[in-house]
Amino acid sequence: MREIAGAVRSCWGMTRMGAMPRGINIFSRIGFTSSSSEVPQKGLENMTVSDVLMTKGEEKTGSWLWCRTNDTVRDAVKSMAQNNVGSLVVLKPEQQQVIAGIITERDYMRKIVGQGRSSEYTKVGEVMTDEKQLITVSSDTNILQAMQLMADNQIRHVPVIDGKIVGMISMVDVVRAVVEQQSGEVKRLNDFIKGEYY
Repeated sequence: MREIAGAVRSCWGMTRMGAMPRGINIFSRIGFTSSSSEVPQKGLENMTVSDVLMTKGEEKTGSWLWCRTNDTVRDAVKSMAQNNVGSLVVLKPEQQQVIAGIITERDYMRKIVGQGRSSEYTKVGEVMTDEKQLITVSSDTNILQAMQLMADNQIRHVPVIDGKIVGMISMVDVVRAVVEQQSGEVKRLNDFIKGEYY
């Protein structure tokens, strides 16, 4: 979490000084790729989780990654590794888009590796964070509120629920959106100072 906060402060400092060239991938150093499309420039106070989901391509239902409660932990972890993600939404068996919980790398480390359990014989439903303890946001949640919620609860992944699961955001998605908004704001201010803003 400190690394992400440091990255945001560093990038913010670079954008304030105008040192960041347009189109640079600020996340390449720490292993992230840039989003498929830019976040719409509407200011942080007006930006919602829905805006972030759209840049990830998650406006289409079911584009988030998932597993079922009766899958093995081994299969779930394999899916996370293959897709380079740190969590999966867990759905109830035979109920499309009804969330049962979430399984994360942290669940795997603490509840499988830490307790000496077998991922091959343990079901996801035994180690996931279940829906009663799950922290979620809705698509109309302000992005800064989502960031604060994730920081306060020391979590990196949050399902987006609008009656049913509509997507998933990570701390990286949120930080990327904040940095893009701030970069756009700095550019507009620089253009205004130079007299190029209309």
